[in-house]
Amino acid sequence: MNHEYDVIVVGAGGSGLAAAYSAAEHGGRVLILEKRPQPGGTTGIAVGSFTAAGTSLQRNAEIDDDASAHAEDVTRFAPEEIERRNQEDLRRFFLTEAANTFEWVRKLGLSFVGPSPEPPNRLPRMHNVVPGAKAYIAAFQLALARAGATLICDASVDSLVQSEGRVMGVHATIDGRSQPFKARRGVVLAAGDYANNPDTIAQHKGDRYQQIEGINPFAQGDGHRLAGKAGARLLNMDVTYGPELRFVPASRKPFQQWLPSRGPLAKIMSVIAPRLPVWMLRAMIKRLLVTWQHPENALFDDGAILLNSDGRRFVSETAFPQREIGVAAQTDKVAYMLLDGRLVQRYSGWPHFVSTAPDIAYAYVRDYQRLRSDVTTTGMSLQDVALRRGLSPDVVQQTVAQFNEYVSGQRQDPYGRKGDRHPLEIGPWVLLGPLKAYFTTTEGGAAVNHQLQVLDDNGQIIPGLYAVGQNGLGGIILWSHGLHIAWALTSGRLAGAAIMHEV
Repeated sequence: MNHEYDVIVVGAGGSGLAAAYSAAEHGGRVLILEKRPQPGGTTGIAVGSFTAAGTSLQRNAEIDDDASAHAEDVTRFAPEEIERRNQEDLRRFFLTEAANTFEWVRKLGLSFVGPSPEPPNRLPRMHNVVPGAKAYIAAFQLALARAGATLICDASVDSLVQSEGRVMGVHATIDGRSQPFKARRGVVLAAGDYANNPDTIAQHKGDRYQQIEGINPFAQGDGHRLAGKAGARLLNMDVTYGPELRFVPASRKPFQQWLPSRGPLAKIMSVIAPRLPVWMLRAMIKRLLVTWQHPENALFDDGAILLNSDGRRFVSETAFPQREIGVAAQTDKVAYMLLDGRLVQRYSGWPHFVSTAPDIAYAYVRDYQRLRSDVTTTGMSLQDVALRRGLSPDVVQQTVAQFNEYVSGQRQDPYGRKGDRHPLEIGPWVLLGPLKAYFTTTEGGAAVNHQLQVLDDNGQIIPGLYAVGQNGLGGIILWSHGLHIAWALTSGRLAGAAIMHEV
């Protein structure tokens, strides 16, 4: 095994593979070390949206757009207290480069549908890769193989090697043995977020969030740990995307796993996809989004309640984040959302949807009944729906009766819920769940400059160290669909080029 390379990339998710391929494109000899048995990271389990302004697909659709307008619109997504913490210069720079990255990845043979609207974006900017985000991973793997890069999986990076203040390489454990690897030009940290590291979450966000899981169970913040030990300044470590309620993943493989992303069939798909009828593409993407999206908070505002595995309520369903924290404290960390016939009817058509990625897919109750029968239980009576889900009918009936007493004014809600006007009283009844509380991703990362070089507390460059994706967020806020993947691939592309051009 060769132990000396130009560039070492820690992590083989979207940002790491993009950085590795970019460095290889610029003549670098590249090593990628991935702790899991296969590449992919959080990118590999995402839907695959890529949001950017000024793309060729926009021009094909006669949409006149630019990064300046995008930079204005993106300020409207996050809550004000989060948005004000954004590093505006870095985010504007990223948005200016995102369209270039989009065209770069399209050259790998990837196909996209869109662009699609996502208000408050004033123009359609969201592009969805076909058949799903794993296509990014497969495309980069093939490109890296052609470029002669080395990918080693089951390789855990334990520490960075530093000499006279410069990062010179890493120590990695492979086959149970710690081995040094030298990086002549530098190391790129691309190890993902820390959404499933309860200690890091508790340290920066508070102990009450410690029981909430990350969507990616392997997101342990390894890159943040390495950056911190090297002296990096870490920004916005208490900012998270979530917690939010999501349906547990299906036991079978997600829909996109059944579609080709490499080889001859993938090439056929890339030719066919742009010619498929719009309704067919929307149906396909709807299935993906029903799998991964969370139920809208409006369901609770309209009267839905949460039940635990005993069939009892346990929290005010309209209170954030107490609702999510409460779910995480239940047996097996799961809960179920109960809808009566009034809510089932209300959430069967526009503008009342269970979950959404705007314009592409508004998923209603009937979509969950059809596409996610594993998390949708229907019954004409309350007793029937409880029995089918394995809950105690008597306890569920008692819980609903107590909720209705609060709605009618006979008693105060024991959990502090207020303002409900509609009792739960008619069928058909629907139980949606199991639901769990998750962090989708974390928004903290190392301070970086426009070359993705890591900065210390004094704003000085740590020579030889770069960070991309969730490791190198640099304080920018990436609310809305499609910006995290756009940043992952853009930061990787820029870092790979920069590290090869550093003198």
